[in-house]
Amino acid sequence: MSSRIESETDLEKGLAQLLERDPRLKDIFALAGRPPLRKRAGGFHGLARIVVSQQLSTASASAIWNRIEAAFDPFHHENVLSARTQKLQRAGLSRPKIRTFRSIARAVRDKQLDLDALHDMPADEAHAALTAVKGIGPWTADIYLLFCIGHADAWPAGDLALQEAIRLAFRLRKRPDAKRLVKIAEAWRPLRGVAAYLFWSYYREIKRRDGIFMPRTGQARRAGPVQLKA
Repeated sequence: MSSRIESETDLEKGLAQLLERDPRLKDIFALAGRPPLRKRAGGFHGLARIVVSQQLSTASASAIWNRIEAAFDPFHHENVLSARTQKLQRAGLSRPKIRTFRSIARAVRDKQLDLDALHDMPADEAHAALTAVKGIGPWTADIYLLFCIGHADAWPAGDLALQEAIRLAFRLRKRPDAKRLVKIAEAWRPLRGVAAYLFWSYYREIKRRDGIFMPRTGQARRAGPVQLKA
């Protein structure tokens, strides 16, 4: 498949290759079904929206983002840099997120961060380029790579829903941290992003609640976690 997940066909092909690579995941797929494609706009706009969504419910993040878009026309890094703190606060941004907004805006303005160039980098290099900017953490970087660029090997190891899904699927005694999750996912390179889609869908079915960017659809099936060995 392509190194990008840009269409339903890309995701479908990636899943087929992932299940062939690791047959243990077939039971996960049987329960979770084919996950829906989740694509978001990229660039400064897309990265800023991910920052807004950190540690917030989908509804709260959407409300704040709508106020930001109404306050900035157009939403551009130069406009963010020239805005007063009070304007950003009125939109609902916390002080840490305001600092991150400005840090990213300066990096884009000063060409320390080339968001377009990330498309042609391997996942690990693109991740490093993003996290080199103050305020961009590993989770933000990986979510951007997966949902805004569609990088098939992006792996948001710090995502709590993903950690919990793997704990349940592999019958682990405790939820794996980001470091352990990176090790677990080595078997799925270069399709770790596809695996993330699959495990978020599995999490939704098992827990009957949303994982990151995974809206609830349909009725969850009555089933327990499958038995896999880590």
